[in-house]
Amino acid sequence: MEYTPRQFEIIEATGKILTSSGISGMTIKNLAKEMKFTESAIYRHFAGKEEIIIAMLSYLEDKLDECFSAVLLTPEPEENFKALFSAQINYFKSNPHFVVAVFLDGLMEESQQINEHIFNIMKIMMKYLLSIIQDGQKKGIFTNAIPAENIMHIAMGAFRLHMFKWRIKNFQFDLQQTGEEMVQSILTLIKK
Repeated sequence: MEYTPRQFEIIEATGKILTSSGISGMTIKNLAKEMKFTESAIYRHFAGKEEIIIAMLSYLEDKLDECFSAVLLTPEPEENFKALFSAQINYFKSNPHFVVAVFLDGLMEESQQINEHIFNIMKIMMKYLLSIIQDGQKKGIFTNAIPAENIMHIAMGAFRLHMFKWRIKNFQFDLQQTGEEMVQSILTLIKK
């Protein structure tokens, strides 16, 4: 989806408000105040809060899909596994205001349409990760003792917990280093 520069500013400001104040703090009034706009100026770009959150999630879907497809350039499953998580860590490290969009539990209670977009973000990661794991199993690099789908769930759960801890610690630890350690630990568990 294409967004105007102003819509993108609104999307980024929404992420920042969600990060600092949670879903209850994300109101059109607070958004207008953050952007130094009138509320009516926000409504010229989006119909309301839900549409803004959906736009933010759609933007994130596109960016992550683009980011993942750009890093998976090697035929080596282990390298692709590392690159996939590294790309995601780098993206969120550069855009911490989008972390909350994927890892804020209260967001899922807002609407079914928001839930669908959150699930679409998960499906993007699942698509790439499952393919990498299956390739690694086929090539005899990753264990076949655990189904590929279960390995995918374990890896995604570990990543979600890691990102949640980073958010709880107010983004104050070295996400890249600890992320690489986590990925290496998962690889140690799944490699033959």
